[in-house]
Amino acid sequence: MFAYSLLQAPDIEIDSKIVDDIMHRVEGKVEKAQKWTLNIVFVSSNEIQELNKQYRNKDKTTDVLSFHYYDDFSELEEQEVAGELILCLDAIAPDALLNKVTQPEQIYMLLIHSILHILWYDHESHDDYKIMNTLEKSIYSEVFGKDFN
Repeated sequence: MFAYSLLQAPDIEIDSKIVDDIMHRVEGKVEKAQKWTLNIVFVSSNEIQELNKQYRNKDKTTDVLSFHYYDDFSELEEQEVAGELILCLDAIAPDALLNKVTQPEQIYMLLIHSILHILWYDHESHDDYKIMNTLEKSIYSEVFGKDFN
């Protein structure tokens, strides 16, 4: 199971037990080794916009960016940093309102989404989207006992 470090915490409470449960559920659904560390960082809208521009050529704010630092985790030592999840609370808050969930619930869904990206899932094609979306919803449902919009 991935370990994680919350390097820059948001102004709202993130329940570590829920994050641990998410990590555990992902591990149970994805047959790829996950014994490394993920850094979770909350940044301002300006910071995430700059990262989005620099790494994705998109000059706009986004809710989350996922960076995996290796194409293959097999050479990593246990607890070595495998990637980072960069989140922006300013972009997450409006999405939470739109989805009629709390900000922490929106963050948990984004954590699931981002961890799957770290494990090389994407949503570039319709088929890939269906696979990733099904996994996201299944994990969320197992963690919270309800569907995510």
